[in-house]
Amino acid sequence: MQSKPLQVRLGVFDRLIGTFSPERAAKRFAARIALANMTRAYDGAAKGRGTDGWSTSGKSADAEISPAAAVLRDRMRDLVRNNPTAARAVSVLVNNLVGTGIRPRAKTKDKDANEKIDALFEEWQRFCDADGHTDFYGLQSLAVRSMIEGGESFTIKRPRRRSDRFPVPVQFQVLEADHLDQSKNGEYPGGSGQVRYGIEYDGIGRRTAYWLFRDHPGDQNPITGRSLQSDRIEAKRVFHLFERQRTQSRGVPWGTPALRALRDIDDWQAAELVRKKTEACMVGIVFGADESEQSIAPTVEDADGNKIEQFEPGLIAYARGGKDIKFNTPGSTAGVYEWHSVMLHIIAAGWRVPYELLTGDLKQVNFSSSRVGLQEFRRMIESLQWQMVIPMLCQPIWDAFCEAAYTDGKIPAPSIPVEWSPPRFESVNPLQDATTDLMEVRAGFVSPQQAIAKRGYDPKAVLREWAEFAAAWDEAELVFDADPRRVSKGGQAQAVDAFDPETGEPKDETNPGDDQSKPDDQAEGTKP
Repeated sequence: MQSKPLQVRLGVFDRLIGTFSPERAAKRFAARIALANMTRAYDGAAKGRGTDGWSTSGKSADAEISPAAAVLRDRMRDLVRNNPTAARAVSVLVNNLVGTGIRPRAKTKDKDANEKIDALFEEWQRFCDADGHTDFYGLQSLAVRSMIEGGESFTIKRPRRRSDRFPVPVQFQVLEADHLDQSKNGEYPGGSGQVRYGIEYDGIGRRTAYWLFRDHPGDQNPITGRSLQSDRIEAKRVFHLFERQRTQSRGVPWGTPALRALRDIDDWQAAELVRKKTEACMVGIVFGADESEQSIAPTVEDADGNKIEQFEPGLIAYARGGKDIKFNTPGSTAGVYEWHSVMLHIIAAGWRVPYELLTGDLKQVNFSSSRVGLQEFRRMIESLQWQMVIPMLCQPIWDAFCEAAYTDGKIPAPSIPVEWSPPRFESVNPLQDATTDLMEVRAGFVSPQQAIAKRGYDPKAVLREWAEFAAAWDEAELVFDADPRRVSKGGQAQAVDAFDPETGEPKDETNPGDDQSKPDDQAEGTKP
């Protein structure tokens, strides 16, 4: 489609200037044409009948979020409680972001120290929940779920005494976004800092503290039984988890773009159900000559004596005049499935979840299309894990654990390098993926440790278990296909005496420098 030629007219003021200074008027006119061309380059910025009623805002992210956050949270939680599609979307995101847990492994140069630190962490993580309900991986799931439903979550560090007899004297508590007292706003005297929406900053913009309510503001306990006072908690004790889509300080519930679509589909389903029930109740209408039979539906009376008409299954209504009966014919519902499918695709896009995972509808899916769809979803999940969940939640908890363990004299340093292993994605084609992993390891593209960690396992634990089972097999004089020392890749038995029984390594019985397979007259240095 070709655009219309640009028309810029010479204004009265320009003509007046041209009378005295044509050169200056020409420059002004050229500048006006250039400005019009720049404006015209973006159709979305054009003004006219096509964009009338399109109201926009130039506010900052925090200014947009602050007045809307509470309403968005309440509406999203209501949908998650009552709408199966919203509940399913939250479940899919939590299962993929956290699953069984993002697991840490100490990564120092001392292997023995790594094993001791990992063992201490495994012992402590069972008691790290300050509420006493779950473990470290359950805290991850709760914090991420609270973030998805409410836009953000706060994990509070709770130091403990040695007398509490925890493996490491520290615990953590997850709080919902409602605990932040966003009524706290103001500047510090002398410009040394400020408080904005319950978050305190110093003079250079670093977060120094959070103002959090002791109890949930929406708790149903009596006023005298809960505290509505907010406390100042240092930022180093608060791990704030939310998705940053702009340069913002707080988050919004995930799936916010799909809120209206979820509500509309709920309303439509309720209205359609009422219509079908009404049509099913009305069997027919009898047109009779008796004027006493004039009620359209059976009636009951309320406390004031007013008649209330009802519909009930098997209803036959009577009308005045005539002597005939006409049976009701319910209307067709053509196009309902297509409209419902389109709405669910819109909702899936708003949640950033594949339609098939959101609905469980796999009728139109084949092997190739499922892999393509899952690849993009997994890229998003991996980016969120490594750019949000791990640096904003998992790593701070690990650092606090190491600091408390060092203070308690149980590890050699207050800061320990760590390697994180998110849960593995289930393979769509396990045989093909396993073959690819094997080829990459043999080609040197990845290490065996990386291939094992990609599947969600601890490489050190796998190696230790392999060594234990291999020793047990040798002791029992058993040979299995799973033992590559005894059975080749093709399933052929390897020569048992080709391996050293003590080390399990192949024996080197030949001397590379002495090739005995050659005749004497073809030994090195002679010619046939």
